[in-house]
Amino acid sequence: MWIALFVLFAAVLGAGWLTRFVPTAHTTWMKPLLAFSGAYLFTLTITHLLPEALQMIPDSPRVGYFVLAGFFGQLVLEVFSQGVEHGHMHHHTSHVGRVPFLLLGALVVHSFLEGSIMVPGSATGEVGQNYYLIMAGVALHHIPAAFALMATLLLRLGSFRRALPFLVLFALASPAGVLVSNYVVLDELLTGGWYAALLGLVAGNFLHVSTTILFETSPEHRLPWPKLVATIAGTALALLVA
Repeated sequence: MWIALFVLFAAVLGAGWLTRFVPTAHTTWMKPLLAFSGAYLFTLTITHLLPEALQMIPDSPRVGYFVLAGFFGQLVLEVFSQGVEHGHMHHHTSHVGRVPFLLLGALVVHSFLEGSIMVPGSATGEVGQNYYLIMAGVALHHIPAAFALMATLLLRLGSFRRALPFLVLFALASPAGVLVSNYVVLDELLTGGWYAALLGLVAGNFLHVSTTILFETSPEHRLPWPKLVATIAGTALALLVA
């Protein structure tokens, strides 16, 4: 578990630190990474998260309700996060000097929920067996998000030093979700169907984020070769490591 906590934290912090060396206006490198992570998350959701949630509560429509709640809940969160969780950067100069607390809050909630499903040894063992696969998907997904967040913070606050504490807050959100699920509410999650509900909620969240990423990588139905290769590679990796 401690490896997962370190990777989740380091992925965000490292990606945010890149803004010191990589011009935030040049993000061509980010698009194949987004396509890869979107395809990976989508495949993992369809092949692992949803089947496990349905296994835990068979013959019940409740999981579907939570998937819908996660999907549309993420839609609401993006009203506040402005799409930063899938790499959108905002270069307008309004609100200079002000911390975007609503944006940060939406990202923290999003990230906390993603970390909260990383519970090894669940009722069916499926997520436990794929614990680090989920970690890899979340970490990959957070790299462009952290870069975009830091770019926005630098534009607003004008200083890496002033922006860094807010990047650290985002970096801590997923590890906090892991710790709370494993050490605070584990018994409650694994009894009464709550873990299945949480899986459904996060699966809906992943479906929204991953499909948004994949649709945005092919505007006007044209998919450049680097993005196509990245999409296929992300799907193949999620299938091969199953």
